[in-house]
Amino acid sequence: MATVDDLKFSEFDDAANLLAANPDAVTIRIDEHSEKPKKKHGYRQDSGREEDDELLGTDDSDKTELLAGQKKSAPFWTFEYYQTFFDVDTYQVLDRIKGSVFPVPGKNFVRLYIRSNPDLYGPFWICATLVFAIAISGNLSKFFIRLGDPLYPYVPEFRKVSIAATAIYAYAWLVPLALWGFLMWRNNKVMNIVSYSFLEIVCVYGYSLFIYIPTAILWIIPLKAVRWVLVVFALCLSGSVLAMTFWPAVRDDNRRIAVATIVTIVLLHALLAVGCLAYFFDAPEVAVSSFPTVLPHNLTGMTKSQ
Repeated sequence: MATVDDLKFSEFDDAANLLAANPDAVTIRIDEHSEKPKKKHGYRQDSGREEDDELLGTDDSDKTELLAGQKKSAPFWTFEYYQTFFDVDTYQVLDRIKGSVFPVPGKNFVRLYIRSNPDLYGPFWICATLVFAIAISGNLSKFFIRLGDPLYPYVPEFRKVSIAATAIYAYAWLVPLALWGFLMWRNNKVMNIVSYSFLEIVCVYGYSLFIYIPTAILWIIPLKAVRWVLVVFALCLSGSVLAMTFWPAVRDDNRRIAVATIVTIVLLHALLAVGCLAYFFDAPEVAVSSFPTVLPHNLTGMTKSQ
């Protein structure tokens, strides 16, 4: 009777003899075929999910936002807390600027560019650049219009910098604050409304103002028709970004309230552009004579004799 040791692994003896007779034979492992299709299938599934998440903007944004909130453990009065709002690289800022200048229908600007890492670096410097662009272009526009006029002494108006800074930074902060409060109020009234954080709204408004920088520089052209065409063009681009971004946040609300909200957002955006154009470039000037009135010599003698 055969023992256990004689029967153990006996099926591998034939394979060993075959390999000894033919060392160049090709061997195939069963587990190789079972592992490779799984890897390929998993890769295709992950890549397809990433593409869908990129297009739809659903790449676990809620989990990312929650984890981002857990990392910000520093108190708000410390420098480390505000340092996280400026933790962004140049490529991200440029990508967000391109998204604000070239809006794509059907894509949400917040979910596609901002939600993963909202920042204040881009909005702050965009607003600062826009302030100086409007102030300097307004002074240059007046200088070129009066160029060659001997009765017009050119004096640069530095107060335009402070006025432009007040208007632009107030718009970039107060309007998002009011909109954020309104969305929070409507979110309590109506369920299933898409909500944005205050930082995300400020980020959207800051990047939407970038298109006004080249527009303000081109306002130097002393033609009102060209200026108004530039205003309409810039407003269509930046206004569409705001409308497509905030429409998902109000579309489930009452129809009239949703439409009125989007119209108000676009009108306030247009009011900023038209106000800057009217005040800094098309403001009427009061002609004040700086030369004293000189009477003729004979007329002066006649008045003295009388």
